[in-house]
Amino acid sequence: MSGRQKDRPWLMRTYAGHSTAEASNELYRRNLAKGQTGLSVAFDLPTQTGYDPDHILARGEVGRVGVPVSHLGDMRRLFQDIPLEQMNTSMTINATAMWLLALYQVVAEEQGADATKLQGTTQNDIVKEYLSRGTHVFPPGPSLRLTTDMITYTVNHIPKWNPINICSYHLQEAGATPVQEIAYAMSTAIAVLDAVRDSGQVPEEKFGDVVARISFFVNAGVRFIEEMCKMRAFGRIWDQVTRERYGITDAKQRRFRYGVQVNSLGLTEAQPENNVQRIVLEMLAVTLSKDARARAVQLPAWNEALGLPRPWDQQWSLRIQQVLAHESDLLEYEDIFAGSHVIEAKVDALVTESFAEIDRIQQMGGAMAAVESGYLKSELVSSHAQRRARIEGGEEKIVGVNIYETTEPNPLTSDLDGAIMTVDPANEARVVAALHEWRDNRDEARASEALAALKKAAAGTDNMMEATVECARAGVTTGEWSWALRDVFGEFRAPTGVSSAPVAVTAEAGTPLALVREKVARTAGDLGTGRLRLLVGKPGLDGHSNGAEQIAVRARDAGFEVVYQGIRLTPEQIVSAALAEDVHCVGLSILSGSHAELVPDVLNRLREAGANDIPVIAGGIIPPADATALIEAGVAAVFTPKDFGITEIIGRIVDEIRKANKLDPLEVPA
Repeated sequence: MSGRQKDRPWLMRTYAGHSTAEASNELYRRNLAKGQTGLSVAFDLPTQTGYDPDHILARGEVGRVGVPVSHLGDMRRLFQDIPLEQMNTSMTINATAMWLLALYQVVAEEQGADATKLQGTTQNDIVKEYLSRGTHVFPPGPSLRLTTDMITYTVNHIPKWNPINICSYHLQEAGATPVQEIAYAMSTAIAVLDAVRDSGQVPEEKFGDVVARISFFVNAGVRFIEEMCKMRAFGRIWDQVTRERYGITDAKQRRFRYGVQVNSLGLTEAQPENNVQRIVLEMLAVTLSKDARARAVQLPAWNEALGLPRPWDQQWSLRIQQVLAHESDLLEYEDIFAGSHVIEAKVDALVTESFAEIDRIQQMGGAMAAVESGYLKSELVSSHAQRRARIEGGEEKIVGVNIYETTEPNPLTSDLDGAIMTVDPANEARVVAALHEWRDNRDEARASEALAALKKAAAGTDNMMEATVECARAGVTTGEWSWALRDVFGEFRAPTGVSSAPVAVTAEAGTPLALVREKVARTAGDLGTGRLRLLVGKPGLDGHSNGAEQIAVRARDAGFEVVYQGIRLTPEQIVSAALAEDVHCVGLSILSGSHAELVPDVLNRLREAGANDIPVIAGGIIPPADATALIEAGVAAVFTPKDFGITEIIGRIVDEIRKANKLDPLEVPA
């Protein structure tokens, strides 16, 4: 032992939720019994995007990537026998954050809890939804107002709650460099704090309380020295911004408070056992340095690139944290990097470059203006394209993917379909039936009055949180709350960033892209068309558009005319666009698990329209059994994360177009 008192470990969480509130409650209680010290709630996509389970866009999505919470009854069941006054709960929720916090508050009060003692976090960072994750609903202005109202409400009524988690995690997943991750997150924080200050809802003398409740949620990649330096740079920049821009003199209120989930972008489907050591290295980036240590950590499971982790897989990730915290001597020492000239030089460089990018965004009018102009999205798409190009070219090495690919049979995945958890397809019908029963049994007059009051507050200047809490008590549903605000604020379709992304892969003679461009041009000529046309579609509610964007950019660079309308489309809309644009191929990207229902729907609609000659390809996290079923249903090709060569994928698309149009194969390698 070092002789000094051991530090208290960080909060240990597992991001979890699936199927139903009852099933998720059982999972939470099991995880807490295993030593988990906080909850991290994963909501399904309908809940995140403000739809009830019976909405057309919710089809195939209910309970897949999280738990469906449609009303107060669901929230009661989700936290049954879990004393919320004693719990620290993180809720990954953004566009509908105000609504879910209202439900949480009401359930806590029904348990007899004192709202002033509730502790936890709502993610509530809408900017990164426009850029990377895609669960936004309302335009930037109204979204910022919802965030502002929620922050001011919690400061006054739930003072221990973190009303926002400025989230750079998904920025890195979308391709952000460390400098972009810092700069975009800080620019978002500045936009939020400026909005709260300018709203007049918080007295100047209490503004330090607002700053003290701003938390961050970051990503840690496998370059763990760089990532650890990033966290030190984050803390230094936050201290300077809050001191100089907002005049916060209390050092405790200026503290950079963050939680982390380590990188999921780097998890591989090939040799997935390697993900365990990746996860450990990434965890070290946010725990080794005491002066920049995370306050809460949640780790992905080794098999998340394959599908939904099982409880055992999540337990393994929890045990990784527990071994480090309780068996090692990490928590017995002061900061072990203090005084390192290597670390200090790297941190200094990150701080300087990040401030330069922050200044650039401020000159544009701030984070919201940079979202609406498309600047931030275009920069991320470009950075991600460059990263993919480095992987494909072998410059960036990934063990088991583009180096050391030879492997022994893996006992962990010998039964690949059994190595992940699946959600019962019949679950959705049960959830929808329960929703209808809830609506039938509530006080309809009270629900209608509550919704009318919400719309009145939204149309005026009143804080919307009080009206939202009454909606929760009155039995209003998630979809009804969201539609009331849609009626006032409208909806927003974020820029895709595809058209303005620069070329990331060169096409000099003899390169793979040049060969594919030749295939594209020859096939267009054989078909008597000026250019081949590819529709890239995102059916359903999955907003993780990174893969779709990279396919769209590379297809464009290969000579395709690309039709990409962004996220959140119905199969009917996708087929209508395919027919209207007279495309030669439809590519569908789904990472949420709804492929089994939505992809065949697109196929059937194309057949009904007499467009049998348009091949359909699918990409995403698709288990082998599902891939086989899709091929049997008529899908031309299925691509999963193991297929990292985008240029090769584009070449395969050309092959499928030729096959569908009964053209001879081309002897041009791709």
